[in-house]
Amino acid sequence: MLEMLTSESFAFRSGESVYNSVEMRGRHVDSYSMYKRGTRDHVINTYDYDKEQVRLLSGVGKDIGNPSWKRSFPYILLAALSSFLFGYHLGVVNETLESMSHDLGFHGDTMAEGLVVSTCLGGAFVGSLFSGSIADGVGRRRAFQLCALPLIIGSSMSATAKNLWGMLLGRLFVGTGMGIGPPVAALYVAEVSPAYVRGTYGSCSQLATCLGLMGALFIGFPAKQIEGWWRMCFWASVAPAALLTVFMEFSVESPHWLFKRGRGAEAEAEFEKLLGGPYVKGAMAELSKSQRGDEADTVKLSELFYGRHRKVVFMGSSLFALQQLSGINAVFYFSSTVFKSAGVPSESANICVGIANLLGSLFALVSMDKLGRKALLIASFSGMAVAMTIQATSASSLVSGSSVIYLSVGGMLFRLPRCV
Repeated sequence: MLEMLTSESFAFRSGESVYNSVEMRGRHVDSYSMYKRGTRDHVINTYDYDKEQVRLLSGVGKDIGNPSWKRSFPYILLAALSSFLFGYHLGVVNETLESMSHDLGFHGDTMAEGLVVSTCLGGAFVGSLFSGSIADGVGRRRAFQLCALPLIIGSSMSATAKNLWGMLLGRLFVGTGMGIGPPVAALYVAEVSPAYVRGTYGSCSQLATCLGLMGALFIGFPAKQIEGWWRMCFWASVAPAALLTVFMEFSVESPHWLFKRGRGAEAEAEFEKLLGGPYVKGAMAELSKSQRGDEADTVKLSELFYGRHRKVVFMGSSLFALQQLSGINAVFYFSSTVFKSAGVPSESANICVGIANLLGSLFALVSMDKLGRKALLIASFSGMAVAMTIQATSASSLVSGSSVIYLSVGGMLFRLPRCV
């Protein structure tokens, strides 16, 4: 019996030894696997907090409430400067085009006038092609600074232009900056704002664009009375572009961009500036979750044009295309000429254009997070259809006399708030 117990004890010890050996080997393999995943996955695992903590970032946490919007608001205002400049350069040629054409020697040349406008849009097309790569390559803050640089150079060249070609070159530089700025601004605002005010903050960019447009219209009023005033209109845009360049040096970087670069500690520090200390862990957990979702759902460029992504791309592109095809840019560039040919004082009419555009932006700012994006889009495009029907009716034989002017101008002003 003693011999049997000894055998059983030996077998038990042997089994225990084998078990411990396997366990130690498993631990060794696990440690080696964790090491092989690299720094980036280690950062993600570090912030793998439970769902209750994640809820705090999304604005539904009940323990500590929502983070204060006041912390991130100054950075939103700074980013909105790029949208302000976009709107300003959209409208700067509206009141100044006539006096500019006299001074530069292309008055009455509609092709040259069109080039002054369209060259800027061509530059914006080129800039928009590279805006995403720039933002991902050098970060959001540096992208803003790179956006401001061609705006400063182009505005200075336009202000000192001696002929049409100098003006076109300046407008090309300005357009490049205009193409880089708004996409980076939209990305930056979405990444630094708390979720519960993200829609409202997103509307701030559109509001800044409207304010820039209004500013360009107002500052251009003396252009027809004061010789060379149009040059001052271009010089005026240098100041906000320079402010954007300088103050972005002291602004926060996007925590999303830092985290993707494996700089988790810096992302934490930026979140603390934006949201406050109690919300940092929840923010990092949400960031970790979204990052893993992005990696699992990596999409090739070709996949955007077929399969499940095709409808989303088609709808988003169609919305922008319909907005542009409504002719809204023609209003921003040539409303003074159009109103003048219709017998309406351009100063009064342009004030109405600016106010109508601003009202639409303010309504979107207030109602974005309450009504939702889909409801606003449906209402906006329905209103645009009604406005364009009114304008089409004014151009038909059904209307005559002074009613033509009232319906045409009224339809255009009614369309403006729906295009924001």
